[in-house]
Amino acid sequence: LLLFSSFWSLTEGGKLLVVPQDGSHWLSMRVVLEKLWERGHEVVAVIPEASLLMKSSQSFTIKTYSVPYTQEYLDRYYKHIGEHSFDNSPFLEKFSVLLSNISEVTTMFSSTCRHLLYDEELMKYLHDSKFDAILMDPVLPCGPILAEHLSLPSVYFMRGLPCTLDYKATQCPSPFSYVPKSFMSTSDHMTFTERVKNLLVGISEHLLCYLFYIKYENLASEFLHREVTVLELFSKASIWLMRYDFVFEYPRPIMPNMVYIGGINCEQKQPLSKEFEAIVNASGEHGIVVFSLGSMVSEIPMTKAREIADALGSVPQTVLWRYTGEVPPNLPKNVKLMKWLPQNDLLAHPKTRAFITHGGSHGVYEGICNAVPMVLMPLFGDQMDNAKRVESRGAGLTLNILEMTSKDISTALKAVISEKKYKENVKRLSDLHLDRPIHPLDLAVHWVEFVMKHKGAPHLRPAAHDLNWFQYHSLDVIAFLLAVVLFSLFISLKCCLFCCRRCCCKKGRTRKPTKSKSH
Repeated sequence: LLLFSSFWSLTEGGKLLVVPQDGSHWLSMRVVLEKLWERGHEVVAVIPEASLLMKSSQSFTIKTYSVPYTQEYLDRYYKHIGEHSFDNSPFLEKFSVLLSNISEVTTMFSSTCRHLLYDEELMKYLHDSKFDAILMDPVLPCGPILAEHLSLPSVYFMRGLPCTLDYKATQCPSPFSYVPKSFMSTSDHMTFTERVKNLLVGISEHLLCYLFYIKYENLASEFLHREVTVLELFSKASIWLMRYDFVFEYPRPIMPNMVYIGGINCEQKQPLSKEFEAIVNASGEHGIVVFSLGSMVSEIPMTKAREIADALGSVPQTVLWRYTGEVPPNLPKNVKLMKWLPQNDLLAHPKTRAFITHGGSHGVYEGICNAVPMVLMPLFGDQMDNAKRVESRGAGLTLNILEMTSKDISTALKAVISEKKYKENVKRLSDLHLDRPIHPLDLAVHWVEFVMKHKGAPHLRPAAHDLNWFQYHSLDVIAFLLAVVLFSLFISLKCCLFCCRRCCCKKGRTRKPTKSKSH
């Protein structure tokens, strides 16, 4: 019976093509792919030969393609990103480095995309496989180009796109007055000054997107043999699976094909290994603090490491610190350095008192799921915005990684541990987040299967996609109504003038005969 059931599920399953992104983006997508494989679907992931975390899998098929760089170069590149986060250079120098980094990133990854698209053997395999749909993280838009080329309905799985292109591509309203732009680090309750900055950022962010995506636009136009924009490619998505929810994100308008799956990475707690269980139990009544700056940063400058170590020694808790760099000479006895941490399992332990994190969306949601107050040290990307959201909810405190001192770290850590409001606030967020009719993983799997089964979701696509900007803002209607009003006023004015002239003329004619009679 079991064999028959397995065979039946396989015959009913579909074929899914996957174009993922590396780094932490891959970690939560992999969970979805494994669940889809368990449900009998054939899953094929297309990944580059050199990658940070994307490796072979027993659950689904991996197809690789050559890239113009080595694994060693890629490892150095990601390490450089982590090291650059601690660079405290002047603003102009930082801005120059940012532009240089954007150019380097777009050159490297657009050439990676070119190698995929012009891999004849792989493309022939993808054509012949007759996939039902494509699942991708579109932040680097090679997936959307491939989806357009193969004419496949697409599902996007993502945290967000630069310059809020995700909301522009879905035709979703995004008012400057209460929807903060990316990297603004403000809440939805903005002061007048913050609203001015938000408007200016919103107007100028087009330049950043142009620099970031221009090479992809050129590649897409070349490969598809027609002029195409990145925004046009993004707008073709059937479903957008967004890795956050309104417990964490500020309330804002969304479109019917945008599905919020925040907390998808919050897995069920697994038993700790004997090594970690012994460390946690030995912490006594004080408990533990979990400290990790994410998968891309495992070592930091020694000066900053010494300051952190000094601060961690000021609390009675045992601190489990994921760190692989040079050991600080002032490392206190209550700090345990680890090359790897079972982060979610440690956060789920009742002895965990606080979580020091870089503010990545995965870590933040694990902190919320397990109701652990946080000290946030954002480094780059959307981490500053994530940290602001946690802090505005009263679930943690944010520190500037470049300016923080040992005293700042110690004060913040002691505050989130000892002051009840932080624990109460994060517990309230956790209760709200977990009070849902369906787990985010099951919701994500449902919508992927929906698109595979129905070949897309055109009924969720708003008519706004078929309008130009003039029609979308009803400027043609406003112009027409304005013309009608002006024409009506003009006719009314002419009628009044005509009546006035007629009246004046009649009076003039009646007066003249009267005058002649008196003579």
